[in-house]
Amino acid sequence: MFDAQIGNEGAAAAVDLNAYFERIGYDGPCEPTMATLCAITRLHPDAIPFENLDVLLGRGISLAPADVAAKLITAGRGGYCYEQNGLLKRSLEGVGFQVQGLIARVQWMQPKGAPPRPRSHMVLGVTLEGETWLVDAGFGGCVLTAPLRLFSDAVQETPHGRFRIVDVQTGGVVERQVQADLSGHWSPLYQVAQGAWTDIDYEQVNYFTYTHPSSHFTWSMTVGRTTATARYALKNNRFTQRDVTGALVEQRDLTVEELEATLRDVIGLPVGAGWRPVLEKVVAWGTAV
Repeated sequence: MFDAQIGNEGAAAAVDLNAYFERIGYDGPCEPTMATLCAITRLHPDAIPFENLDVLLGRGISLAPADVAAKLITAGRGGYCYEQNGLLKRSLEGVGFQVQGLIARVQWMQPKGAPPRPRSHMVLGVTLEGETWLVDAGFGGCVLTAPLRLFSDAVQETPHGRFRIVDVQTGGVVERQVQADLSGHWSPLYQVAQGAWTDIDYEQVNYFTYTHPSSHFTWSMTVGRTTATARYALKNNRFTQRDVTGALVEQRDLTVEELEATLRDVIGLPVGAGWRPVLEKVVAWGTAV
């Protein structure tokens, strides 16, 4: 039976909530209510983009709380799931929520019948009002902008489309598969595994993610931001914009200059002078990677 028990291991290191709230633009009450959880999960993906630029720049990805805060809060950067959800976990715990880290098996955009991928995606389980809520600020162009009931099979509405979570079996193990409604088709995002993970458990999968040749983060650029009115995504130099229903608004390939401007003006990243060689490489890779 799927373990629905979510505890609270406590924040390993306190987060500066005032700085985090300022970063995401949250000015509501600091109390563990559903209204607070919904506001934070809506604002975080708008303010803190998904991005893997540091991997392509040859930098290691530290999960130390101070390093994550310095990058995602102070420096105005983004990050991928371990950074994003690590920061979100500590912030929610600081507010007073009960939070546990979970692990998921990504299936997004995989062909039907593809072999199972290893569990590598960090998500969160929040216990509130007698239920476990799935929270995820680190899934790129299809990031959640509202908490979802992890153990409900019902269709769940969010500010950016409809989702549902259903039981599936992989290797005889029951997992909860998160699906998004894409133009009337239920497309799987990932499967959430049984059991909670402690912070140290993510160190090995994080190292694999930013170093191993089979990890797409080591040989392609993935960037995403979700605002109140749109979802923006970059896969190398292919720019995609969708509205809140998921309908395609624009898709085109960018030049180096356009890519730099999009990262700065649309995604909201502080583009560094040393990024230019990587952006040139990304454009050369194109969408064939």
